[in-house]
Amino acid sequence: MTAFSLEPGQTAWGDELYDLARAHLRPLAEKGDPGRVNRPLLAALGERGLLDRMLRSGALDLCLLRESLARGCTEAETALALQGLGTYPVVQAGTPAQRGRWLPEVRAGRAVAAFALSEPGAGSDAASLALAARRTSDGWRLTGEKCWISNAPEADFYTVFARTTEGAGARGVTAFLVPADRPGLSGTPLDMLSPHPIGTLDFDGVPVTAEDVLGEPDRGFRVAMDTLNLFRPSVGAFAVGMARAALDATLEHTAHRTAFGGPLKDLQAVSHQVAEMATRTEAARLLVYAAAAAHDAGEPGVPRRAAMAKLYATETAQYVVDAAVQLHGARALRRGHLLEHLYREVRAPRIYEGATEVQRTIIAKELYATQETHA
Repeated sequence: MTAFSLEPGQTAWGDELYDLARAHLRPLAEKGDPGRVNRPLLAALGERGLLDRMLRSGALDLCLLRESLARGCTEAETALALQGLGTYPVVQAGTPAQRGRWLPEVRAGRAVAAFALSEPGAGSDAASLALAARRTSDGWRLTGEKCWISNAPEADFYTVFARTTEGAGARGVTAFLVPADRPGLSGTPLDMLSPHPIGTLDFDGVPVTAEDVLGEPDRGFRVAMDTLNLFRPSVGAFAVGMARAALDATLEHTAHRTAFGGPLKDLQAVSHQVAEMATRTEAARLLVYAAAAAHDAGEPGVPRRAAMAKLYATETAQYVVDAAVQLHGARALRRGHLLEHLYREVRAPRIYEGATEVQRTIIAKELYATQETHA
């Protein structure tokens, strides 16, 4: 089993990303409209080579990127991660023509990507998706709805997962690359608690052909799962970045805020709370990076370790941000405060890319499968 320790060069690179996020990316994020794609921010990520680095990254590099950016600017982290989630199916399964058309545009921050898997009746249970791909003389027609799709309806292309064979479960799903200008494709933005863009997509007989397939027909579920297995530990890294930002703010606040005759840090109830926040954050960070290192090394048990990392890190971030709000008091609930922003951001990762309950199911299934193998 892989043990984890960051190299000094990796730590230094993470610090550089954190400084970049605070000094240069956060001002661009603050100029954006909540709930809308921030194209100037994407362009800045492209100009600084971060989107290219993300598309060439293994799980460990991806975690470094996401944690460091999230600690300094959650909007920059989310913009980068959504580009990766929507584009990675093209990286892993796209044809030379598909890659040549879209990857340079994504790397430069000019094209917006989206990962269109979830549906109103098929979120965490991705194998039960119902978006229908009906055969025609020259391909398929997509009919149905996608929901909770990040970057919808503003993306320039979508990696869409549709049912090509009825009654086949996960074996009857095909992945398609669908440009946003296809006839019959429309969408509606949703007003969500967190500020990143998310919406629905409506498919009214959208035409696709064999040239739009990512991978092979009826093998699209594997494309989706490979993408999620790579990104699952890095969702944990996003959560760790938010926890570290909340912890940074709490250390600063409790060291200088006076109450009851001295700084808050001198109150044992406060200092012990901060110690607990720091310990849980460090434990989550180690779990995330160990899972990422195992993924990159091709070790067995990656789905279980990725699920553990995602589960523990997102639950920890929720705890740490909530504790930080409590220690800051009412000021942390004021619109525009860092912790008010983090409080809204930190809730969603416990749901998307497999809710906490789904992660526990994956972990238990993998554990019992291992036990049966050894019996």
